[in-house]
Amino acid sequence: MTNGKALHLPPRWASPVALALIWEAASRAGLLPERVLAAPSAVILTAANLIANGELAANLWVSLLRVAAGLAIGVTVGSVLALTAGLSRLGERLIDPQMQMLRTLPLLALVPLFIVWFGIGETPKVALIALGCSFPVYLNLFNGVRSVDPKLIEAATSFGLTRAELIRDVVLPGAASGWLVGLRYALGVGWLFLVVAEQVNASQGLGYLINTARDFLRTDIIVLCLVIYAGLGLLSDAGVRALERRLLRWRPVFVEP
Repeated sequence: MTNGKALHLPPRWASPVALALIWEAASRAGLLPERVLAAPSAVILTAANLIANGELAANLWVSLLRVAAGLAIGVTVGSVLALTAGLSRLGERLIDPQMQMLRTLPLLALVPLFIVWFGIGETPKVALIALGCSFPVYLNLFNGVRSVDPKLIEAATSFGLTRAELIRDVVLPGAASGWLVGLRYALGVGWLFLVVAEQVNASQGLGYLINTARDFLRTDIIVLCLVIYAGLGLLSDAGVRALERRLLRWRPVFVEP
């Protein structure tokens, strides 16, 4: 409230639309040449053409499969390692030092080594995405397991729960929020590493479209692929947030949007 009157804020989509209109106007006025950055109208027209000839759908499907495979492997490995390290002091001593060392490495610099190990096919691309996705899940789930309220564990123990029941009914639900945070980060990392992975001798995928467009100075295709990357990242994050609302509905601190 301001001076007794409600403050009317513009909708969230207003600023992106305004930016697109300014961008379009600058392109039409010649202030922004097409070789530097294509106009939004040109990007939309290119998208329509690529959809019509099926090229966009085919390459998008390949990229989605790569991310799905890398994410599934990375999340599974990260979760298993986090639970092993988080639930056991011995597991922590065996696993955590190696994970902490690996996560400090510049993973993108591992691309040449992955090519030497796995060749130039799909394996190094999926492996790179999986490695990048495993660390956020590991770190957040490990922290979630170790952050479970000791009073809950003490109460569960006093009721006679076995270790397996304690892990299933107390530790895992208590660590679920940490795992979901790690999953959200992993999704973002997955799309980031996909961009890099598809620069490695790719013959299909959004990265292949970007590489081809770069050679021919097609900024419209480059911008289109970047917009798709961003859109997919937002959609996947929204999916995890919906899953979070469903799984953590039992938490008294959780507030419905």
